[in-house]
Amino acid sequence: MEFQHELIIPDEGFPFKLFLFEGYNGNYVREKHWHASIEIFAVMEGQLTFFLNEEEYLLTAGKFLIINSNEIHSIHAPEKNRTAVLQIPLKLFEEYFTAQRFIRFSRPEMPDTGDRKEKNRKTAFLMGEIFRVYETGKQEKSRPVGYEFKIRALFYEIMYLLVTEYRETEVQERELRYNKKLAVLSRITTYMREHYQEDLKLSQVAAAFGYSPEYLSRMFRKYIKVNFKTYLQDIRMTYAYRELMHTDKTISQIAMEQGFCTSRAFSGEFRKRYGTLPSELRRKGHK
Repeated sequence: MEFQHELIIPDEGFPFKLFLFEGYNGNYVREKHWHASIEIFAVMEGQLTFFLNEEEYLLTAGKFLIINSNEIHSIHAPEKNRTAVLQIPLKLFEEYFTAQRFIRFSRPEMPDTGDRKEKNRKTAFLMGEIFRVYETGKQEKSRPVGYEFKIRALFYEIMYLLVTEYRETEVQERELRYNKKLAVLSRITTYMREHYQEDLKLSQVAAAFGYSPEYLSRMFRKYIKVNFKTYLQDIRMTYAYRELMHTDKTISQIAMEQGFCTSRAFSGEFRKRYGTLPSELRRKGHK
């Protein structure tokens, strides 16, 4: 299988991840990948082309697309664009699962007429609005009063539309079988994100899910394209980077809290990943 798993970690203080699509300058291709989270792409300017389940979708300004959990997709952005991306952890939909931890949402264009067309316009508007408000509050000193409440209000209005207007209640057996292939690994990676600060071992995680260490190791290499240890380090480094840039904790404290045995080991891994020492990056960030 020529696709990779994407590691998604919610933004600090919020139950979702929201950002500007990285291919905004154009001449960009995001190769085939998958993730457990539900994902919404909303194009505000320009256009994108999605390849999803062997189908092609052209997304122009004012349109959006819902990517379901574990759906393999790629994105082509030949021209400049401005696209908001909202990633929602699957566990937030637990009360609405159809079967076997499964939930699926229909595409906005199915059909894009009548009442559905109005709901599509509303969802696209909310996506643009939540991104606009989110952008204005990036700097804590300039955040408007009630910023967090406004962001959450917009987010939950989008969630409401998802479960009331786009959720599919009838699921075919073949879809469940297909989803099951990647859903198991999604639960394992979620477990790792919840326990990454502990001294996690491959054998421990494998046992927790009823697998042998050898079988779990093969799963990581086949579906995620990296080994267990590298994936665990990716999780730890992502959280450590956030702590480094947004808190006043010492580097030693961050290293210990993020599961590294010593600050020296943390600094070495950090340099390999980011090309600089954590102390140097923090100095540059505080200038």
